[in-house]
Amino acid sequence: MDAIDLAIIAELERDGRLTNVALAQRVGLTTGPCLRRVQRLEADGVIRGYRAVIEPTAVGRSFEVLIDLSLEAQDAETVERFERTLTQAEEVIELRRLFGSPDYFVRVAVADLPAYETFLSRHVMTIPRIKNVTSHFTMKTVKPA
Repeated sequence: MDAIDLAIIAELERDGRLTNVALAQRVGLTTGPCLRRVQRLEADGVIRGYRAVIEPTAVGRSFEVLIDLSLEAQDAETVERFERTLTQAEEVIELRRLFGSPDYFVRVAVADLPAYETFLSRHVMTIPRIKNVTSHFTMKTVKPA
């Protein structure tokens, strides 16, 4: 990967909807070589995809909760069941397995506190072998992902 590839990546991170013409102009290439580089970066897995960033209030998901969660055991069945259950929950927008304690970091987006309580009691607390759940309520997002 060279400086032009890095410039392409930086521009697409800022605006994934750039046309190839605009991207080529910004990185100092003609359109053909620029398109080939983008296609190579996609094929190599460097560019994994494109997405829209949605305003949470517009879709009723402005109440964000960060959860530290630990399991009673780390056997394959417990871990797989926990991860499968939470990855299927639409309220979960990020799930990370961690080294050390806690075992997991979960980011949840719902409409409000009652919706979070419903999610917690119907989805999380029904999973066997959960040891500890600590909820952190977001006051303000200073730098979004």
